[in-house]
Amino acid sequence: MDILLARQPIFGSNLQVYGYELLYRACHNHGGSGSDGTVASMQVLANVLLTFGPARVLGGKVGFINFTRELLVSDLAYMLPWDSLVIEILETVVPDEPVIAACRKLKDRHYRLALDDFVDTEQSLPLVELANIIKVDFRSTPERERLRLVRSHARPGLRFLAEKVETSEEFEWARKNGFDYFQGFFLARPSMMARKEIPALKINTLRLLAQVHRRELDFGEVEELIKRDAPLCYRLLRYVNSGAFALPSRISSIRQAMMILGEEDMRKWIALAAIPALASDKPNELLERATLRARFCELLAPWAGPSPRGSELFLAGMFSLLDAMVGRPLGELLEELGLTDTVGAVLLGQSPAESGLSQVYRLALACEDADWDAVLRIAKKLRAPVEVVSDLYVEAVDWCVKLLRDSARRRDAVPARG
Repeated sequence: MDILLARQPIFGSNLQVYGYELLYRACHNHGGSGSDGTVASMQVLANVLLTFGPARVLGGKVGFINFTRELLVSDLAYMLPWDSLVIEILETVVPDEPVIAACRKLKDRHYRLALDDFVDTEQSLPLVELANIIKVDFRSTPERERLRLVRSHARPGLRFLAEKVETSEEFEWARKNGFDYFQGFFLARPSMMARKEIPALKINTLRLLAQVHRRELDFGEVEELIKRDAPLCYRLLRYVNSGAFALPSRISSIRQAMMILGEEDMRKWIALAAIPALASDKPNELLERATLRARFCELLAPWAGPSPRGSELFLAGMFSLLDAMVGRPLGELLEELGLTDTVGAVLLGQSPAESGLSQVYRLALACEDADWDAVLRIAKKLRAPVEVVSDLYVEAVDWCVKLLRDSARRRDAVPARG
């Protein structure tokens, strides 16, 4: 499914972006028109926090989000830092005692309050006293009334925002008559942001893969993530209880299984077990290529220099096709997984070309593409004999074929997700 979010820039008098009003947009997959203001604003908050991330949506600016009465008296505003959020109080909110108390609490925590589509009434005065910004709708407010609002309510710390500015004349008038911020079609229309929604089980898998890349594996966190996925639990226990380990008694706990494997083998097992879950609805060739790259890169570790570990090279190969498996840009996924250093830098082409990790990864791609000139050139730089490179590639292919054949053989025995 696509997750949609619209944002419209809000400018200062110097025409630099001050912030963005964040707007709900329904997608045909999700249904709903956004007519329920509380639900729409909660969806905006969820999309900013959980799907796109505040940094990507706001870029260091502030976000204006509509708040109904229900949201004001809840604690949802505190999910976003005070310095990145402006709470737009809708004109339909009646400033009763719970609302005023909630606004004072927000102000005490340094959150900024804006009054949306402001209409000057005696009832609105308690909110005016707490507001940081008053938004004036230029389509529904006559020029004389706009001027009166600015003059009658002006005080230190209170700013005025001209919204729905649609002509250059309106913009110039607002700038000359006490308005500090400007929003409207004359300046910029809302722009859409879209992102593929990742199913919950795939999110769990991505978090597990992020753990794999940490310098020190957090066994407690990994155990919790594996326990949430019945097929992964099954695969791990089946693996450690196979004849390969010749254990005197059967292992029945995830923690025991992890201790038997140890840190390095656990990293490899997670990659091998989790990646297929991400590619479950994709062509088999994606998984085959990623697995082959991973094993080949790992086998080349002795020629990569003293720094890269075999597990890092293995992960580089496994993560290299993550974007195709998940349907999201690789850079975004690596950033969310915390893989922006070493492995991530290699996959995004940001690592020094002469680094051992980069050279090995490029050699794997060259072999895959049958680019023999590149294979000879890179192998020479790594001081790896070409015949050894060839043998290792064949070994990686054999390993990959056996692994995938065995996995397919066991697939029917794995409990279904549920």
